[in-house]
Amino acid sequence: MRVLVTGAAGFIGYALIRALLARGDVVVGVDNLNDYYQVSLKRDRLALLAEAGGNRFTFHELDFSDMAALTAALEGQPIDRIVHLGAQAGVRYSLENPQAYVQSNLAGHVNLLELARHRAVEHMVYASSSSVYGGNTKLPFAVEDRTDHPVSLYAATKRADELMSETYAHLFQLPLTGLRFFTVYGPWGRPDMALFLFTKAILEGRPIDVFNHGKMQRDFTFVDDIVEGVIRVMDRTAEPNPGFVSDTPDPGTSNAPYRVFNIGNHSPVQLLDYIACIEDALGMKAQKNLLPLQDGDVPATYADVDALRDWVGFTPATDIRSGVQRFVAWYREYYRV
Repeated sequence: MRVLVTGAAGFIGYALIRALLARGDVVVGVDNLNDYYQVSLKRDRLALLAEAGGNRFTFHELDFSDMAALTAALEGQPIDRIVHLGAQAGVRYSLENPQAYVQSNLAGHVNLLELARHRAVEHMVYASSSSVYGGNTKLPFAVEDRTDHPVSLYAATKRADELMSETYAHLFQLPLTGLRFFTVYGPWGRPDMALFLFTKAILEGRPIDVFNHGKMQRDFTFVDDIVEGVIRVMDRTAEPNPGFVSDTPDPGTSNAPYRVFNIGNHSPVQLLDYIACIEDALGMKAQKNLLPLQDGDVPATYADVDALRDWVGFTPATDIRSGVQRFVAWYREYYRV
């Protein structure tokens, strides 16, 4: 299979491409290598992909929000399926640089929809986010829940991506599946996320910022589980729901070839327990700087993954302690600390 992956140098993109190459797929990767976090980490991921893939991996350094550049780079390259992971990530950063989210998450997403449409791609899977549930207090979050009250611009752009995708599925019968990721972590992770920040600070003897005074919980999902879920979903093309009724809709399905699923560990962890796992893995105690809840953050996430299990027979299950230990082992090796 020939797969286009955007965000190829990113955390999840790297892990996904490694798995696709391992099973024999041909992969074309796209990434603009922006400096949202250290570019050297992205280049190191790419180097490993080039080594693993040989002539089955091609990489294009470009911004997919530039349609002309995207089209030119992919000219003559056959594509069967697309996994669109590239985006401007981060809830808090959307308060500082909203235009980056408009360009990448909105304009860029439309570009990928247009590419999939004109290439008659068999199936496109794209990354949404648990943040679309906004300030919902009902737990666990299910795809049937309302998602029309986002509390960050990042969340609003991800919900917009879902709506635009359903529109393309209706207009062009283009099979599209969105995956709402829940707090992904693991080796080669993003330096702006809590696990990376906490590990670095503890090793350096600096205090860690603990928001909402530690009264938070997250459905932390190990990256290998995310990758397996993405591949299983990619391999099963989205289909219309034959039982769909427009006046009582199921937001996760449609009368078009469109689906949306949660992908999370369905086992939320209290933030202070998460920190304790990091302390145990490092053999060091954290100094905690207790702070109020940040704008755009939500106090809890928890994924209902029944729909994903029913669709592809998979439920993420890596326990938090072993997942954190694997990250810490990678961190110590990569940074030699």
